[in-house]
Amino acid sequence: MSNDYVPPKVWTWDKESGGHFAGINRPIAGPTHDKVLPVGEHPLQLYSLATPNGVKVTVMLEELLALGHSGAEYDAWPIEINKGDQFGSGFVEVNPNSKIPAMMDHSVTPPQRVFESGAILLYLADKFGALIPQDHAGRTECLSWLFWQMGSAPYLGGGFGHFYAYAPSKMEYPINRFAMETKRQLDVLDRHLADKDWMAGDTYSIADIATWAWYGNLILGRQYNAAEFLDVTSYKHVLAWAQKIDARPAVIRGRKVNRTWGTETEQLPERHSSADLDALQRP
Repeated sequence: MSNDYVPPKVWTWDKESGGHFAGINRPIAGPTHDKVLPVGEHPLQLYSLATPNGVKVTVMLEELLALGHSGAEYDAWPIEINKGDQFGSGFVEVNPNSKIPAMMDHSVTPPQRVFESGAILLYLADKFGALIPQDHAGRTECLSWLFWQMGSAPYLGGGFGHFYAYAPSKMEYPINRFAMETKRQLDVLDRHLADKDWMAGDTYSIADIATWAWYGNLILGRQYNAAEFLDVTSYKHVLAWAQKIDARPAVIRGRKVNRTWGTETEQLPERHSSADLDALQRP
């Protein structure tokens, strides 16, 4: 007797699917409750959590501040996605897709909302004229890799990460399917970085920030407890690149913002002031 699942003619949502995020998954958009988002004193208001996508933006902001762009000062407010904060009415107004990160820029009139991590990186790079090549060819290469990351990472996170670490049971087919694709992507990066310092060539850019947040943390052993399973240290060029980025002071600070887990020195759930910046400098 076959145990294969037979899909119905029309799918309906009649129960939770199980797994780590089952309690917040649903097939409809829009808010589930009323909640106004806080607004601090700085031009940029970030609503996020220190997931890979969230870390992209906090690293970017810390890198801009390190370059002397005072207009990049920001307030960071945690959005606890496991608790459903992303479905509050205020957050949905900033991002109708209910995903972190989302940002409001109050330095312009009317205030500008920006959502999707890649869009936020590009918005900030263009706003401050930094961390993106200024020549046409370099900018094009940078954006190609930025959008490569945006299109590829769902296979790593929603594919491999979900079935390897979060699904209610281990299933050979999806784990093998997405492990194969994850390793293919790591090989793409390893070949690309074999003769380059950075993703877009000679210059550290938003392509590096975006790619490191996912693949750098994976190869440094921080994602899904899967480093040995994926044999990540065999991708030597990716590992050297990831370690180089990991040592940057702005990256060290950016990893801590909106982080609500780990030791006290590894996290700063909210960031609003120079005192918070002092906290980010703690070893």
